[in-house]
Formats: sequence, structure tokens, C-alpha cells
Amino acid sequence: MKVASVLIPLPVDEAFDYEVPEAMVLARGDQVAVPLGPRLMRGVVAEVRETTGSNRRLKAVEQRLTDPPVPGGTLDFVEWAARWTLSPPGEMAAMALKGLRNPAPRPERRVRRVGERQPARPTAARTTVLEALGERAMTAVDLARAAGVSSGVVKGLIDEGVLEVVEIAAVAAFDPPNPDHRPAELNPDQAAAAESVSAATAKGGYSAFLLDGVTGSGKTEAYLEAVARTLRADPTAQVLILLPEIALTQDLIVRITTRFGAAPAEWHSGVAPPRRRQVWEAVAAGRCNIVVGARSALFLPFPKLRLLIVDEEHDGSFKQEDGLVYHGRDLAVARARIEEATVVLASATPSLETLWNARQGRYGWLKLGRRHGAATLPDIRLLDLREAPPERDQWLSPPLKEAMAETLQAGEQVLLFLNRRGYAPVVLCRACGHRLTAPDTDSWLVEHRYTGRLVCHLTGFSTPRPKHCPACGAEDTLVSVGPGVERVEEEARSLFPDARTAVFSSDTVPDARAARALIQRMTDGEIDILVATQAAAKGHNFPRLTLVGVVDADLGLRGGDLRAAERTFQLLTQATGRAGRADRPGRALLQTWTPDHPVLMALAAGDRDAFIEAEMAEREAASLPPHGRLAAIILSGEDAAAVERVAGALAAVIPNAERLEVYGPADAPLALVRGRRRKRLLVRADRDVDLQGFLRAWLSRVKVPGSVRLSVDVDPYSFL
Repeated sequence: MKVASVLIPLPVDEAFDYEVPEAMVLARGDQVAVPLGPRLMRGVVAEVRETTGSNRRLKAVEQRLTDPPVPGGTLDFVEWAARWTLSPPGEMAAMALKGLRNPAPRPERRVRRVGERQPARPTAARTTVLEALGERAMTAVDLARAAGVSSGVVKGLIDEGVLEVVEIAAVAAFDPPNPDHRPAELNPDQAAAAESVSAATAKGGYSAFLLDGVTGSGKTEAYLEAVARTLRADPTAQVLILLPEIALTQDLIVRITTRFGAAPAEWHSGVAPPRRRQVWEAVAAGRCNIVVGARSALFLPFPKLRLLIVDEEHDGSFKQEDGLVYHGRDLAVARARIEEATVVLASATPSLETLWNARQGRYGWLKLGRRHGAATLPDIRLLDLREAPPERDQWLSPPLKEAMAETLQAGEQVLLFLNRRGYAPVVLCRACGHRLTAPDTDSWLVEHRYTGRLVCHLTGFSTPRPKHCPACGAEDTLVSVGPGVERVEEEARSLFPDARTAVFSSDTVPDARAARALIQRMTDGEIDILVATQAAAKGHNFPRLTLVGVVDADLGLRGGDLRAAERTFQLLTQATGRAGRADRPGRALLQTWTPDHPVLMALAAGDRDAFIEAEMAEREAASLPPHGRLAAIILSGEDAAAVERVAGALAAVIPNAERLEVYGPADAPLALVRGRRRKRLLVRADRDVDLQGFLRAWLSRVKVPGSVRLSVDVDPYSFL
């Protein structure tokens, strides 16, 4: 008999076997309905094989579904990603089928001609309607508009039976992009980069490139030209462009539409569910050439994926840490290899892992060393707060306030950058010293003055600001400590009451539509002072912005995160890079208590290479990424004793392995989240060690009870 191994979109560790009925023909990638307990479940056929029998009776596949098969490359990628991340393959399959879980759009009601029937009273208006309709099916509104008549004329023809109303399934229409619609003028570096990428794509096979360009150097124009050349050579090719933030998609969609005369498809959480289903189906059918999306777009069913672009590849947002844990950049490279496609990693501040791969020759290294056109890089200066501190209960130093006044006087814009949301990051009791935290969580409560509430940015818990200390009961003793963007904006308004001021953070701009509206206001010059978190530091082009003030440049340098220095350098480079575009020179002022810190000194000197060499040397000495590999095992549960027992059991059965160490178990920095106690074990291995094999062998030795959750994070980016 024939047996089909079916991946079911559930967190199960293996495919389930089902008997294939004799009359049914199945192949790898087909979608099927199979029984699982009392339910029928959608699944994807991973394998079909012949067998002489089985020692257990297999249930039969119920039916082959009419939905498009999952392409072979997509299925290969899903299975690889599951092995790499040590995730259940069913969960990865669920990502690939995500679009089909959304409802189909409602059918469109259209009118069409009924055979050769003629109207009883053939007026001029009715004749015009029938001529405008022809053999097509149109909505009544569109038909009336095309014929230049009132809707009553169309309704009369329907009532008379000359026209009939039919329901037609809504299908997403993506106009084919025109590579020659509006070509950009490229400088020699941009043209050379585009040629290298398009030549590799035309050649076929896997290729990877780092597109390394300073802020404002025109990386987007360079990779869009590579897209154009790819589509010119093969109009059926498909291209995926990944962005770290939804807020960045609108600007890129406008640029793509302008360049190609057709809008791309969008794929992210802000897209309506019926539209997501339409995009999924259009991609699977090859009716969509360009997709712009978030990291989950990697799992779309591309039958002919030829070019992947990861813009702002260094950005930590590409790492998904909730639920299914994976890094979008790393999986993009893997998908390109599986599809034998070309991948481009673009950034002004590439990650050390990507730079290391470029140095080793694994990636082609394409460099854009200067800003496009007449624009120049901003002048960066460190403001030593020990010499010119802010006034009491203020956060902006005299030199920064003076620079803001000069900029506003010139009719230009100011960006005040602070990577803290809310009004104040800590609320303390002056009487007993109690620090307010969310219930059952170690996370601090952050004051939000606009709403009058205290919010946990980890769990989302929110409560009105209390009048009494919850620990000692003292009244009016709670004090807000430290600045957030709301507090900095309050100070900016008091200093410059005539300036138009706004806040850009995930609290004040909760969705993609609000983000687009605020970005447009800033671009149009309707905002004078923008106080922002890192949401504004990524890829935006504000032509009139000439001053960036970093309120607390030391913030990211604190703590024990191995990527703290790298992340701070990247973030501050991106933030300061917003200053000065086109013919307006820019400057950036960084307030700091430690102006002699190597990161800040390298930033001020514009010496990225010096910072990279120093950071690489430290990582190499400790055999840390990119010179080594890390994996984290996180245990959590409401029963602290059960978590402790599992952690101890894991520590007792660590397999012997060379060039590999295990640290812990230890309490996680956030040891209590949503009432669950958390323990961590960290594995460090040399690059040539089979880290996934070690983890599989180790975890197979311990049975984890249902009360304890175990998650694995290969190549962790967060150490909370």
C-alpha cells in the first residue's frame, strides 16, 4: 500500500503516517484533510512511499484539497528550519499555511448579460449600458460609471432580466511590474552593486551579498535596480524584500510603485486577514512578482523565488523570540540556498556575523562609501554632561538647547532620540524605596503621563497611578525616576512653546497607519521637534531634519548583554544618520557621561572599522559569535520547585563534548514573568561543533513534565 507522511500544523515532533486510498494520487507538497482524533485537520504531504504493510492499522487520508500544493522549495525550507531551530516541524508547517487560515474575501457581486436577451424598451441609455458591458462581468456601480448613466438604468435592466447578478470569487490582481517604467539615476557604486547582484541572479544558483553603505548612500535604489534587471531577464521571477518594521513598508511600497508602475504585495500583521489569504494564493499561483513583508513572509509558497533582500539586516526585530523562535536574516540566507536564489543583506551598520561572513568570502561585499547626490554625512559631536550638565529636573543640556534654538530659527527640524518609551522608566516610593513592578513579574512599571497609567512593557499590564505606595501604604510618596520620551517632549514644549512637537514611539503610534501618518507629517515639515525612540531611527528620510540630539547615549552600554556595544553603535549610527539629506548639512549631538567610551569615541570619529576590530577581537578571545556559537535553554513554570528539578536534571546529564561549555542553570535576569519562574542554561560551542546535534542528544535524556515549559533559542539575541 501507499503511505503518506503528513505534516499537521500543530506543535508535534514528527509527521503522521496515513494510508493513501487506491483511487487517490498524492505527491509531496499536496494539501490534504486527515483525521486526527475526532477532527479533520489540514496537512501537507511531506512524503509518499510504498510499503508492504504496517504493524498497526493506519487511518486513511480523507481527501486531497483543491488548494495549491506547497512548492518543493518551501517544504524543504520548512523542514530545514525545524531542524535548525529544534522546533516541531508541524509548527513550521503552520507558518507556511498561515495565509490559508484567514477567511476568503467575500465574493464580488457583478452583473453580466443574459444570453441575447434585449430590453423591451431599448432607450439610448440602456443601449449605452449594454455596449459598455459587452461580454464582461462588472459591478453595477462600475458599469453605471463606465456608461455615464444613473444606477437606476442598470437596475431596470436587471429587473427586466436582460442582466443578471452573479457572485464571483474575489481574486487579488497584482499588475506585472515594468522594469523600465521609471529607472533611477545611479552613481557608479550603485550601478556596480546592482550589476553584481543581477549577474549572480541571471547565472542561477545560490549567491549571497552584503550591501554595505553609509546612511543615505542609496542602498534602496541599488537593490531596486537589481530587482528590475532580474525581472527584465525573467518576467516570471519572484522577489521578496524583508523589512524589520511595519512602519518602513509604506515608504518602500511607494518607491517600488513609482519605480515599476505597479504596487507590490504586502505581508505583515497590519494586512487585513482576507487580503493575506489573497496574497498567499497569488504568490502560490505565481501571479505576484514582488512581496514586501515582515520576517514571516519567508514562509510564503514562492514557486519561483529568485531574489531575496533583507533590508536593515542588522536589526534585532528580525529575531522572533515569542512562540516559534527564529532569526529572519539567517533563515532568509537558508531559503536562498535551498531555492538556489540570490540573497542581499543590506545595512549601513552590518551585524558582526554578516561582516565576518563577508570577510571570509562567504558573501560578496558590495560597498557604497558616500551619500547619494550632494548630501554629506552629519557632523557628530559628544556633549560631556560632566562639563555641561542639564539643569535640575531637566534632561537637555545647555549646548543641545542652544543647537535646537539655532535649528528651529533656520526653519529646520530637530529629532530628539531617547530609547525609552513613556514618561519615566522607574517609579519608586521615597518612604520605603519600593520599586513598582507588574504583578507576578520582575518587570518595572513605566509611567505614561498622557494616560495617567503605569504600564509593563513586557506583559502589557496597565494600572492607574496609585496615590498610596502598595508596599508601605504611604501617601503621595511615589516619584518618577529617569526620562522617557513623554518627559523629554514635555521639556521641549516648555523650552520652545511655539514649535510643533510630536512623539514617535510604539505607545503613541500603535499601528502602521498611524506610523505612516506621522512620518508623512514629518516629511511634509508639519513637525518641528520629533521626540522618538528607535522607531524613527530606521530608514526614514526627512529632508528638513538637520539636528539629531541623543538624550542618553550611554543607555545601551549598560548591562551584561554580549551585543550591547554592537547594538548601541548600530542604533546611534542609524539615529544620527537621519540628520542632513539632499543639500542640507546635518549634525548630531550625543549627550553622555562617558565620552571616553570606545563605542562613542568611534562613533564621533566616524571610524566604524576601529570599533569593529576592537569588538571582533573581544569576541574572538572569548569564542563568542561570530567566532563561536550560542544556544539558550529556558525553563519556565508556575511551580518554582518543578522548574528547579528539571533544571537540575538537565545539568546532571550533560553529554560529554569537546570545544563546548554549558553555563548554569541560573535564574534568568527576569526570573518571574506572568507568574512563571524562569531558569536559563547557556551553551557555548566552537563554530565547527554540531550544536543542534548536541542539544538533541542532551534534551532526549530528560522527560520534561507538562507543568514546565522548555524552549530552545539557537543563536540568542536577548538574554532576559
